[in-house]
Amino acid sequence: MTDEVQETPTFPLAGSSYRCPAPQYARLREQGPVVRVHTEGGVDAWLVTAYEEARQALADPRLSRAETVKPGAPRIGGAMTSSPDMIISMDGAEHARLRRLAAGAFTARRIEAMRPGIRRIADGLLDGLAGETGTVDLVERFTVPMPLTVIGELLGVPMRVLRLFADNARDFVTVDDQSENSDSVNGMAKLYEYMTEVVAEKRAHPTQDLLSDLVRARDSGDRLSEQELVTFAFTLIGAGFDTTANQLASSVLALIAHHRDQWRWLAEDRTRIPRAVEELLRHVNLFSTDSAGNPRIAAEDLELGGVRIAKGDAVVVAISAANRDAAVFADPDRMDLAREHNPHLSFGHGMHLCLGKQLTRIELEIAIDGLVRRFPDLELAVPESEVPWHLGGINHALHTLPVLLKP
Repeated sequence: MTDEVQETPTFPLAGSSYRCPAPQYARLREQGPVVRVHTEGGVDAWLVTAYEEARQALADPRLSRAETVKPGAPRIGGAMTSSPDMIISMDGAEHARLRRLAAGAFTARRIEAMRPGIRRIADGLLDGLAGETGTVDLVERFTVPMPLTVIGELLGVPMRVLRLFADNARDFVTVDDQSENSDSVNGMAKLYEYMTEVVAEKRAHPTQDLLSDLVRARDSGDRLSEQELVTFAFTLIGAGFDTTANQLASSVLALIAHHRDQWRWLAEDRTRIPRAVEELLRHVNLFSTDSAGNPRIAAEDLELGGVRIAKGDAVVVAISAANRDAAVFADPDRMDLAREHNPHLSFGHGMHLCLGKQLTRIELEIAIDGLVRRFPDLELAVPESEVPWHLGGINHALHTLPVLLKP
């Protein structure tokens, strides 16, 4: 590292919550859009705090994810476990090759065609809650099973396997736990084992679903290695349900605990929900480290935000902080469900832009629509301070969300 700064904080910064990124980001952004920090992994990194520079970094092919998983790569704090054969760890042609194989299943048209089926899934779960009295755990009964069922139907994975994924996904997304017998590594091994069995079943008995399509691509054109196939499949499941489930649960909690007026505003006119979802994606902070957990390493010298970044330097993009940049978002710390200009970076940007962004949007729209329609007086069953969270993961993830339905 070359450029000096007066203070060198340690990343992940303290104080991140589902309601906002770590408060220190506001001061760091005044210091500069790209600042030098220590990381809990033991190496220094460049931390991108401002929107425009975050967008540039996410789209710059010189900032490599593949370099972070090579043998001997520096251990960067705030990172999740990944392996070289995961799409999130690939660059360039290798990344594009895998992305093309799944892209057809995630076109806007095909995802929009799933809307009636997603609504059927949501309505079925909400029907099961009708008439419930007393405390209900919305995580167990709705915010997890809904996206889990949706991604299972898209890929063609049976619910018994999906439940095993849900049980082990929390271990897999543990931050900075990469020792040989860590929960994160063991979680990945279990997911790989489950998916190997499902792939074998699909090979023997193919059906009309994305996973069968990937198996055919592997077996006929050899466009995937067996390891890539299995890893890609469990990556799609994890990304397809866990992030959506966490975003949904946190959004509901934020609305009923802190923005009751806006919850009622949505119940009064549900056509407001699509725009509201964009604001929830921006304002409700999914990332426990304020980044998506995928740092980058510079593959060559470059300049970003007036700072020279040398080849081999680590770069962390603080997406949650970028989403609160006042240069782009008016009154950025206020939740405004009617916000019109909202180019948030919650799905990333550039080559790693989230494949499932449209699916997530539709799931959130349908889920929130169903809740405000069925349960406009939904409220927490306990004080918010007693609501339990999973700790140590890459995302802010509620363990339970105890509510009173009041239909």
